[in-house]
Amino acid sequence: MKTDNLLDEYIEVHTTPETPLLQQLTRETYAKVLMPRMISGHLQGRVLSMITHMMRPARVLEIGTFTGYSTLCLAEGLPEGGLLHTIDINEELEDMVRDYIQKAGFQDKIIQHIGAAAGIIPTLTDAFDLVFIDADKVNNGLYYDLVFDKVKQGGFIIIDNVLWNGKVAGEPDRKIDKDTQRILDFNKKVIEDTRVESVMLPIRDGLTVVRKR
Repeated sequence: MKTDNLLDEYIEVHTTPETPLLQQLTRETYAKVLMPRMISGHLQGRVLSMITHMMRPARVLEIGTFTGYSTLCLAEGLPEGGLLHTIDINEELEDMVRDYIQKAGFQDKIIQHIGAAAGIIPTLTDAFDLVFIDADKVNNGLYYDLVFDKVKQGGFIIIDNVLWNGKVAGEPDRKIDKDTQRILDFNKKVIEDTRVESVMLPIRDGLTVVRKR
């Protein structure tokens, strides 16, 4: 049986390569930024790009910009006049993200917001076709609730890191740490929400795709 690493390599080889600009962004993230593994990366980035190309969303909201990798991928599929709002609390990365947005030619498609998402989301007046939540996991449930009424009927919410390095499927007798319990609680919240349909995908650290009925 092939190992996970071999399967991952096979999957990436058979997935459209990332652009040279995204490769450059990955290198700079790993060279200069703390916790570089937070970057979405090749496979997840191509999935996000594919979703926006399929949806052609007029308005997208991203909660958790980091260095902008997923931001650029989401923006790839925006139609003419499409707009993506992205929120991050780390002002130290603002200039780096803006630089890559300009290099990608997306400066007219992406609006950066710097600050706490819980304070910024209520000020946004757009109705969103797609929301991508990839920020501090302790607040996943809060962000989900804050954006829900701003998502159009039939729109989508995607949440990252729902598998939490596999800890969500831990041994029954093993003590569950607080961070894992928060992920478990959020996953339970989504599957019990009768207003939506959802599917959990084992892509990277897990993506849950939610469709608002």
